Formats: sequence, C-alpha cells, structure tokens
Amino acid sequence: MTIYALATPVGRSALAVIRLSGARAGAALTTLSGKALPKAREARVREMLCPETGRELDQALVVWMPGPHSFTGEDCVEIHTHGGLAVVESILRALSNIDGLRPAEAGEFTRRAVVNGRLDLTAAEAIGDLIDAETSAQQQQALRQMRGALGALYNGWRDRIKTALAHLEADIEFADEDLPGGLGQTALAALDGLTDDIVAHLADQRGERLRDGISVAIIGSPNAGKSSIINVLSKKDAAIVSPQAGTTRDVVEVSLVLAGVPVAIADTAGLRVSGDDIEMQGVARAKRRAEEADLRLLVVAPDALPGDAVDLLVAGDFCLANKADLGPTALALPDGVQRVELSALTGQGVEEFRTVLTETLGACFGLAEQPALTRARHRVALEEALTYLRQAEEARHRALELAAEDLRLASRALGRITGQVDIEALLDIVFADFCIGK
Repeated sequence: MTIYALATPVGRSALAVIRLSGARAGAALTTLSGKALPKAREARVREMLCPETGRELDQALVVWMPGPHSFTGEDCVEIHTHGGLAVVESILRALSNIDGLRPAEAGEFTRRAVVNGRLDLTAAEAIGDLIDAETSAQQQQALRQMRGALGALYNGWRDRIKTALAHLEADIEFADEDLPGGLGQTALAALDGLTDDIVAHLADQRGERLRDGISVAIIGSPNAGKSSIINVLSKKDAAIVSPQAGTTRDVVEVSLVLAGVPVAIADTAGLRVSGDDIEMQGVARAKRRAEEADLRLLVVAPDALPGDAVDLLVAGDFCLANKADLGPTALALPDGVQRVELSALTGQGVEEFRTVLTETLGACFGLAEQPALTRARHRVALEEALTYLRQAEEARHRALELAAEDLRLASRALGRITGQVDIEALLDIVFADFCIGK
C-alpha cells in the first residue's frame, strides 16, 4: 500500500511538504498533475488538480524519487505546496480518493526505510532524536548516530564475536584436522578486550544524559539563599525570595542550556526537622529529588548551616558558600565536593561559578568523542551481551560447546540493537514516539 502524509507541522505557513512512498506514488503524482512524471530527483513546478473535477488546487514544486534510491527504498514523491490550510487539506483529500493510497502512521516512512535496509535501528532512532533536539550538543549527537557511528561500533563488536565463534566452532567440529593447536582458546582470549570495551561503554552515561537532560538539585537549610541562587543562575525571578523560613515548599524547576546540554535546575524546600505537615512533605520531596539528581548544589551561609544535608553530597557535587559578604562559612565536606564562595545578593563569584558549572557539565555530560549509547534499549541489550561473554569466558575451561552457545547469544543481543535480528519485534518499540510524516 502506498502511504502519504503531511511532513511539515499543521497550521498556516509559507510552505508545506506532503510525502508519498510506495508502488503507486508515481501514478498518484501523474493523477494529481495530469502530466508525465518529471525526471528523477529534479524539482519541477506542476499544477495540482482535483482528480474528480479537474479544479486547480495549487501550483506546487514536485520531486520524483524512484526506488530503491530513496529514503524509504520505495518509489517516493514530495509535493511542496503553499502552506495555507485550505490548500493542504484539498491535496490530502485528493490523495485520499486515489485507489491504493492511505494515510501514513506515525514513523511509517522511517520504518519502511529500516525494513528495506536503508537504515539500521540506531540511525532510525537518531532521526527521532534529531527532530526533538533542542540544543547544539543534542543535534550533533543525533547527526553522528544518524550517519551510522553508533551502529558501526556495535556491528564491529558483533563481527569480533562472530569471528571468534567461527574459530571456536572450527576447533570443535574439526578437532581431528590439521588445525593450529588451541584455536578455540585463542579465539576466546581475543574477546577479553571486547568485554572491557563494553564495560567502559556502559559506564559512560553521557549519551543518555545528553539526550534526556541533566537534573540538578539545589538543597540546603531554610534561608541559606537557595531561591536566590536559582534566580541568579536562570537570570529571572523563578522562585520567591523571602526572609521567612519555609517559603519554598515544593520543587521549583527552571530549564537552562549549559555547554549545549539541557539542564533542569530544581529549587527545593529547606531541609529542617521542624515545620508544619505541608512543609515536611516538601522536605521529603527535596531529599528524594536530591537523591535522584545527577548533580547537587548544597547552599550554605554563615547564618544557615546545612545540618545533615551534607550527607546527601557525593564526589563531583558543589557546596555554594552563599552570603560571602557576611563572612566565611566553616564546614567539613566529603572528598570530591568542590566549595565555591559567592553572594547571590551582590553577585560576587556568581559568574565564576556559572563558568565552572558549565565546564563541569560539559566535561561530564557533554558530547563524547566516541559514540555513546543513547537509549535504555541499547543498555539492556549490551548488558545481556556482556553477561553471555562472561559466561563464555567461564565455560572456556569446561566445555567449548557451551562457550560457543554463549557467543551466539551475545551476538544475537548486539544484533537486536541495530535490527540485525528480531527486527519485527522491535519496530513498534522504536517507532512508538515518532511523528506523522516521518
């Protein structure tokens, strides 16, 4: 069945793009224009006509892209029309009346590209990420993955497993032949470095954090200046500032982009034991948000020491000694927690801290030099492959046949990431969040 969809957002605009893909795409264009197909991949102006009445609907720029050299691998057409609602609706209505055509489902164009071998699943996921990208670093990560960097990495690992498996099976099946001694053991030993590579890849969470965004929690005692800190960092009055303790009772969140990384900074309720029931719920939420955050900023002051809030800090977090204009704040901190003197009131040290925070987020969560895994689906498959590789290592000293089976399962797990195996079972998962027209 040939599919069609509006590929640009619905609404009044200068231009709109309607896409078609399938065996009847060319015939549909001929029907709409009343003319023969233009040369492949050359844009031509054509009148769009109502098939029933011959009434002119628009003058459009059309492109004919015969398969298999198209995005989907099928015959494709793009119709670039004027973006008026009536124009777009009339052309879509005309397409709906042509036999053999139906509206596309969400992600169906990209899905057909995967099924027809034009893309692997990691590249298809990258297209969705590129559409959703809000920062330059997200954009660059998606472009790298769309061009095949991540798929090439996983396919390379799979090829190493398949080579080792071939040598191992040769050692098992042709033990009586004149083969090099210990061929299977040598092949398994060669995979030791692969296990280390996968472990390092799983430990690097930059790709996932860059795609999903970084969570930063501001914590501390009441009146330490947490709300003032979030206001100066966001450069707007995001939180209410008051000398009255317990003003912030729920999480107040602002979104920033630092080092090309999307960051959600949350101002939380002041951490103290006393207070009414509502404030105590806010304190519980503050602690939970701090525990779940990627980074914590503990705000202290000479007149507002943090108590046991220090226990929430881990290496890499920051302690902001606020109200530096009132004097220093003496406080013992865990190893790896960086102390910064500043004053949200006077601005002392604020820009310097913003620079340090930006550099820290860029180094820890920014675009990695090497392709990084970007989705939980990848992580699950990699962890499964790693388990089988370790089992193969354990089995090498007991039974090569068991080691061979573990290698087959490890290869299969990696193949699921790119869609080399079990593709039909994965398609609905991968395209669940795609938009219509893509």
